Amino acid sequence: MISPEFDLVIAVLLGAGFGFVLEQAGFSSTRKLVGLFYGYDFTVLKVFFTAGVTAMTGILVLGHLGALDTSAIYVNPTFLWSALIGGLIMGVGFILGGFCPGTSLCAAAVGRIDAMLFIGGALVGILGFTEFYEQLRPLYMAEAMGNITMASVLGIPAPVFGLLLAIVAIAAFIGTSWIQSNVRSEPFTLNPVHRKYYVLAGLTPILLLLLVWITPSHQQQILNHVEANYTAENPGKHRMVTDHLAYELMNHAHDYNIIHVHDSDALPDTLRSGVPGATYVHYRELLQPHYIPLLRSRYKNLIFVADDPELARKGATMALRIGAEHASWLNVGVSEFRQSIFEVPDPRQLTSKAERDRERFRVMAARTLLEIEDRLKHMAQPIKREPVEPSGGC
Repeated sequence: MISPEFDLVIAVLLGAGFGFVLEQAGFSSTRKLVGLFYGYDFTVLKVFFTAGVTAMTGILVLGHLGALDTSAIYVNPTFLWSALIGGLIMGVGFILGGFCPGTSLCAAAVGRIDAMLFIGGALVGILGFTEFYEQLRPLYMAEAMGNITMASVLGIPAPVFGLLLAIVAIAAFIGTSWIQSNVRSEPFTLNPVHRKYYVLAGLTPILLLLLVWITPSHQQQILNHVEANYTAENPGKHRMVTDHLAYELMNHAHDYNIIHVHDSDALPDTLRSGVPGATYVHYRELLQPHYIPLLRSRYKNLIFVADDPELARKGATMALRIGAEHASWLNVGVSEFRQSIFEVPDPRQLTSKAERDRERFRVMAARTLLEIEDRLKHMAQPIKREPVEPSGGC
């Protein structure tokens, strides 16, 4: 919906807005920033905790509703020693310089000279790290833990970790307010006018994350609906028999998207001997955003095949459910389809003209489908380039 060029415009606007909010929150002031370490001002902790909980809640809620593909969100890889040592260096620099990288840019934008010097020091550090990268690389890459999240490390669902983090944030807000009041020798009281807003702000993420945890997601609701109703919602008119599919492949293959659905986590090699031109998709991945355009294509009809015809029927029902205009399913398994087409019966067993006509059709279909398979196999291979010696002259 948004072009890559307009992405940059949005990024500039969001960056300007973020910088404005930081400055209005006082993050261009070193006294407010280092107050976190001295105990007299915890605005930094509260702002970043609020930002983290808000972003986390929004991601989980939008993903739960099917409006956001959370699998497409990039998670930075974790290198344990880099994180620990880098965090220690940044913490010391935060205390001594009074800024973090983001707030230093914010302060420099409003003309603070100390922030400009801080940015200069950061650039020197970046250049130094680049210059000695080969020597630092073993430490930098040590204890690589991959693209992990706290929920995966703890072995709990993401909404549960979100609930825990929201509760920890609320406790931190209360605890730091108490510490701040003692350091400043001020009474710890909540403004009665704002008290209901504080309670509402604290309960909102908790209630939203609780609903995400206890209710089925949008994808799970579709899967449950298909499991319960696919026999009723996908009547016989969407069923396709063996000879019909073979005829369509022979004459109108370009009009169809053939989807071979399976339910095994590891795709066996035997599945590769299926219907020519089929796209192999795990049943539960049909609802992934990158498959939605395939299922909703206006210019091609869908044919679902599977080792189990019931699974193909479920796939067709799911496609119709999410907006496909037409979806058919093969009423036999793929192995039975290939057996019917490629294994010609003994002609002496055929007694009627209809059976002999069907045999002749299937012999022709087998020849055509083998040609299609061979053509597709060659299309997938890289082009061989052979040098040719020039010959001839004027």
